[in-house]
Amino acid sequence: MLRIGDRPLPVVGRARMYVCGITPYDTTHLGHAATFVWADVAARVLRHLGVDVEVCRNITDVDDVLDAAAARSGTRPDSFAAVQQFRFDRDMTALGVRRPTHEPRAHNHVAQVVTLAAALLEVGAAYRRGGTIWFRGAEVPARAGLDAATAAALAAEFGHPGYPRADDPADVPVWREAAPGEAAWPSPWGEGRPGWHAECAAMALTTLGPALDLHVGGADLRFPHHAYESAMAEAVTGVRPFARAWMHVGTVRVGGAKMAKSTGNLVLVSDVIGTHPAAALRLVLLDRPWAREWDHDPAALDVATTRLERLYAAAARGAIEDGTAAAAAVTAALLDDLDVPTALAIAEDSGGEAARLALTTLNLT
Repeated sequence: MLRIGDRPLPVVGRARMYVCGITPYDTTHLGHAATFVWADVAARVLRHLGVDVEVCRNITDVDDVLDAAAARSGTRPDSFAAVQQFRFDRDMTALGVRRPTHEPRAHNHVAQVVTLAAALLEVGAAYRRGGTIWFRGAEVPARAGLDAATAAALAAEFGHPGYPRADDPADVPVWREAAPGEAAWPSPWGEGRPGWHAECAAMALTTLGPALDLHVGGADLRFPHHAYESAMAEAVTGVRPFARAWMHVGTVRVGGAKMAKSTGNLVLVSDVIGTHPAAALRLVLLDRPWAREWDHDPAALDVATTRLERLYAAAARGAIEDGTAAAAAVTAALLDDLDVPTALAIAEDSGGEAARLALTTLNLT
């Protein structure tokens, strides 16, 4: 049985995994890549157990940030997003990330957001002000273990401070009235646009149903995005918890600062794999606890390249001791909260079947 964090995740036959995907306005950096590589490993470990894993990884192609980036480039948002999506897919292929089973795009699920908003209104979890439908979020910060001030500060980091038109500072739009010049869609409340958290809730519910086995995303999305996404889904379906387990993958930093476009410290996947094997970058991303924040050090790529050579050599030789026992130990490490460092140490020391199993399951070949 796989354990994620402190939560055992027993599954029988089939697992439903939702991975918070990209907003296609920029090229893939290591912070993005870490999340998607870890999601890929979680799915591979479940498949190693014989589980049929259904992965849904969304594309948020209706977003103010995307619109602004497209406007700066003088390009239509859909054309701009298509180019960025192509680059992202190329990077994921290079890193050995398997294509998801489902890849819903927000612009194809606007009608489902309208349906979600109407359902939330019907159950009393939302209210209308003009052309905007507000989700009642007063209890969401406490559910996420946050006080009001901390929650407000985290929301402001994503450009979502308290809304003066809302009844409560913690309320967020499920559907909002479009501003002049914005792309807009019809709804019973007039022309408007989906709210960010509602997009993921609608895509997850539409694709995988009312509950998930595993939800994966960056640690920075824990609040407000994932907290509101799950609160909306639970309010409309009555099914709790929305996700049986969560993987909030640790933030990648450069010099102590979070890797982000706003800080100008991006390390792009395409640049790294131009000078080092893609498998070496994948190893750098994986050779650590998945939830831990870490600083990128370019020297780690050379170390990883050398270690891959040792692992390949270990896989080519016979096992030093009982190969079956060592392979079982590799599996046990991976089931224990995806303990890749321990699995790789066993593989390198034991060689043979254990090394081959580790390299194959982690897709480091």
